[in-house]
Amino acid sequence: MTVARKRLGILALLLVVPLAGCQTTQPGEKAIIGGLGGATVGGLLAAGLGASPAAIAGSVILGGLVGGAIGDRMDAADKRQASEAAARALESAPSGQSVTWNNPGTQHSGTVTPTHTYQNASGQYCREYQQTITIDGQPHQSYGTACRQPDGSWKVMN
Repeated sequence: MTVARKRLGILALLLVVPLAGCQTTQPGEKAIIGGLGGATVGGLLAAGLGASPAAIAGSVILGGLVGGAIGDRMDAADKRQASEAAARALESAPSGQSVTWNNPGTQHSGTVTPTHTYQNASGQYCREYQQTITIDGQPHQSYGTACRQPDGSWKVMN
């Protein structure tokens, strides 16, 4: 899925998710709905667990990135562990250092690796990152940039 489609999907979140259970979908639509649902579930799960704003943001990031087919194959423990790893990586891991997670119950695992940290023209601190999630022995990679917001949370920019 392209960055533009991810952005459109996130913007449509409030409209699509309530209707998703009532509609039949085509394969491409399922991926978009899965990504949107993943972002929502990740954020709500972290918030429900009393996570910090950074952890909630990490959960939304992760949920959106691994939604769709991958997200459908991850259980709640996978998603929680992956969200926590993303939050730790963005918040405190040095560039190049991976934060890993592993769920022995499902044999799913992953890493989140910040690759570059910089300050943008607006003065926000941003981090480029790489994420790999391994499901049934198959690695799935994604890349993106997240910037720190005034409230301390991280927001995916692309």
